Amino acid sequence: MTALPLEDAGVAPEPRGEATRQRILDAAVRLFSEHGINGVSLRTITAEAGANSAAANYHFGSKKGLLEAVFERHASGIAAEREALLADCHDAPGRPPLLEQIIAAFLEPGMRGAHGGATFVRLRGRMLAESSDQTRELYALHFNDSSSRFLEALGQALPDLPAHDLHWRFHMLLGSMVYTLANPGRIQILTGQACDPSDPDAALGYLVPMLAQMFRGEPIPRSAATSTGMYAIHQTNR
Repeated sequence: MTALPLEDAGVAPEPRGEATRQRILDAAVRLFSEHGINGVSLRTITAEAGANSAAANYHFGSKKGLLEAVFERHASGIAAEREALLADCHDAPGRPPLLEQIIAAFLEPGMRGAHGGATFVRLRGRMLAESSDQTRELYALHFNDSSSRFLEALGQALPDLPAHDLHWRFHMLLGSMVYTLANPGRIQILTGQACDPSDPDAALGYLVPMLAQMFRGEPIPRSAATSTGMYAIHQTNR
């Protein structure tokens, strides 16, 4: 009777077991980014990694556990870099305005691809576009704390901006980031490739100053921002 490899028997030898784990993670982030979470099976991922289902089950338990491991592998670095950059934001001669520094500190770590490269950038875009319960849970776990600190920093940089305006503008910042990460290709088609969000330097070069202008805009009266008010405008224009 042929003996099972140690990994297949439920024992993780080192360093071979860790090397297999990393191969599965590498294959998963690539395939998830190309096909979406629901578009690829655990069997396909393990075959791509040159492993087998027993090894994947040993290391991750399930496809859900594998996605959690993939996300943690890269998201923790993004959150840590964001907080480090935020801590370095301050007014000083020769530096950009404080608001631009804060916005750039939030956007750059996730958009430049230093943590997982362009592959994880694409995966984040897919996950945010699909917006499953698991995606929301993973984002809450890894990003809620740092995002809350950025909201606080933006509020301190814009003390005259009412909280409801600050919250909606941060929502717009998130929307701009998500759509840029998802990069569905619409703007390339409409502009004949003149605008290419896949270039992170170009994207950040526009997003940071444009979002800063948005945050500095005058507060919007609550009455003008209600759905009832908008409905009345549409009725008037009929």
